[in-house]
Amino acid sequence: MSTTATKPAHPKHINDLHFDHQVWINRLRFYKDEIGIFENRLEDIVKRNTHTEVMANVEHFQNQYIRQREVIDELRHDIKQHENILEKESIERPTAIDHRVFEDHTQLRDRMETFERLYHELKDEFQQWLVKWM
Repeated sequence: MSTTATKPAHPKHINDLHFDHQVWINRLRFYKDEIGIFENRLEDIVKRNTHTEVMANVEHFQNQYIRQREVIDELRHDIKQHENILEKESIERPTAIDHRVFEDHTQLRDRMETFERLYHELKDEFQQWLVKWM
C-alpha cells in the first residue's frame, strides 16, 4: 500500500476503499444466504425425483455451492485483511488520512467481479435446471 509520496497508479481515498469493502462484504453475505436457499430447493427436488440424471445434477450443484462458499470465505478474509491494513495506517499515521490517496485494490476488485460473474452464471444454470425438473 502506498501513500502520496509516490502517486499511486489508481489513487483512491481511504473512505472509498472502505466503502468498497462494506459493499463487497454485504454482497458476499447475501450470496452465501442465497446459496442456502438454493440448497433447500435442491433437497425439495431430491424428495420428489430420484432419476439418475436428476441426482447427477444435484451432486453437480452441491459441489458448485461448496466451492462458491469457499471462494466467498477467501474473499471475505482478503477483504478484511485489506481493511486491517487501512485501519493500521489510519492509527499509525492519522494526520490527514481522509485526504491522502492509496493505491486502488484492483486485484481484489477483479477477483470480486470474477466471482460475481461466475456466481450469476451458476445461478442462471440452476434456475434453468429448476424449470426443467419442477
